[in-house]
Order: sequence, then structure tokens, then C-alpha cells
Amino acid sequence: MRFLAFGRLWLLLLVPALIGLYVALEFRRRRSAVRFSNLALLESVAPRRPAWRRHLPAAAFVLMLASLVTAFARPTGMVRVPRERATVVVAIDTSISMMAEDVEPTRFVAAKEAASRFVDRLPERFNVGLVSFSGSAQILVPPTTEHDSVSRAVDRLALGPRTAIGEAIFASLNSVSLLPSGPGAPPARIVLLSDGETTAGRSNAEGSEAARAAGVPVSTIAFGTDEGTVTVGDRLVRVPANREALREIAEETGGSFFEAASGKELREVYEDIGSSVGYTKERREVTSWFVGLALVLAALAAGGSMLWSSRLP
Repeated sequence: MRFLAFGRLWLLLLVPALIGLYVALEFRRRRSAVRFSNLALLESVAPRRPAWRRHLPAAAFVLMLASLVTAFARPTGMVRVPRERATVVVAIDTSISMMAEDVEPTRFVAAKEAASRFVDRLPERFNVGLVSFSGSAQILVPPTTEHDSVSRAVDRLALGPRTAIGEAIFASLNSVSLLPSGPGAPPARIVLLSDGETTAGRSNAEGSEAARAAGVPVSTIAFGTDEGTVTVGDRLVRVPANREALREIAEETGGSFFEAASGKELREVYEDIGSSVGYTKERREVTSWFVGLALVLAALAAGGSMLWSSRLP
């Protein structure tokens, strides 16, 4: 935590001074009390109370003072604030392996439902684009604030042979380049979902290098389980999710890597991504936090004093 008026923190010296004064008054009160010669009368006049309870109002008062001094020094901290604008390109694997039924009802259906929900929940001012990829990659919807058009395009996705993850990254970068660039341009991110490994087009490494050079993080989602299978012709082919390849893409581009083995997990992953994309961290003054804490402590000090001493501190 940092302070805009750090020099004002010297007032915190009042806290140990008050504690010392309180201890001295307590000691003086006890010395005065033992001067009574009639201990029975002393017990009736000043009955015993639990020591810790009697000191609570004073402790709350001291903490309130410390909180107010901290607020007076104008503290700052990193705060999550909603982004006003951003560009998100959703890249979805449409290879034949997405027909696997290890995710109900199929990987493909679950992916489309989760992607549509993700797009619908992004802030209205965000530019959202859609790229599909199997043996090649296509920009189906350039980044736009018309989120309904993206959702409709997701519903119309169709499957094809092979997988071109590297090409999907290049196509996503091309869609980002369609928007104005330069200072003040909204930050961009690619969210890529796949269940397999690259079998066509440029390599993952080439795509990652291009994304890193463009300063566009690629967050990847490995979708599916190790038990996934599809029927190709008369053969049953295993199609496990290639987690390591997708993890490498995320790490090399500064994105985040996620795994999802069910439709529910995939929806949760998209929600996490939406939260990270929709917000950013900024250093802001948090004086109100300490003022609020001081008000709570003041109420506790007053309430405790009236309850156990029948008077305000």
C-alpha cells in the first residue's frame, strides 16, 4: 500500500501515547480502589467484571483512531475496475474430433452453448469477433459490438477435417488488425478453444510468436477428456485433449491456460475469462475503506461502553 500524504502518518504516534495514558489511568484507578478499608463495601460499589470485556471499548477507540489517521494519509491500492472497451476474438475448434461424446451431449454442442453464453455476457462496448478453425481458419465475424451477430454465427458453426491451431491464431490477429490501432486503442485478447493438436497449416510456435510480437495474449482452453473417441469411416479413433500444446501457447503469449472436461466446467472457465477480460487493476485512492472501518469501530466502542459502563467513552 502507498500513501499520497505519507507525512501525515506521524499522527499514528498518538496511538501508543493513548495506550500509555490508558494503562497509567488504569494503574492509578486500581491504586485508588485498594485504599478502601471495607472490602465488602468496595465489592458492592465496584463489582468485578471480566477484565477483557472492560477494555474492549478502549481498544476499539484506539483502532478507530489509527484507521482515521491512515485515511488522513490518503492510502492507495490496486483496485479492480471495469474496462470501458476491449477486443475479444473467440476462436473455436470445429474439427471432427469435436464430435466426441465424452462431454454431453457432444463436445461441439457444449462448446457452442458455452461460447454463446460467454459472448452474451461480455460488456456491450466490447468488440467481439469469431474465428472457426479445422483444416484452415476463417474469420466468421470481424470484431464488432453487435454481439447478437456473433452468437448467431456460433450457432451456425459446422465441423470439418483436421486442426489448424496456428492458423487460428493468425486469423484472430488479422481480425484484430481490422480495428483502428495506435495510442488509445482498446486492448485485445484471443480466447482459443480446442480439443486436439495441430495437423495442418502453420505451427503453434509460429502463431505464438506472431501473437507475442503483436502484444495480444492468447488464453487457451483444452476441452474434453482423455477418453474421447470419434468414428472415422469404420475406425474408432481416440481424441484426447492436447493440454500441453495449449498450455505452451498461453505461456508464450502471456495468456491464461484452462482445462474443461464437461459443459459445466467450460461455462465456468468462460466466466473466469470474462471476469479477467472485463476488468483491469488500477492504483486508486482507498481512503473510504479506512473511513468506513473507523465508523464501524466507533460504533463498537460506543456500544460496548454503554453496555458495560452505561456511558460513552
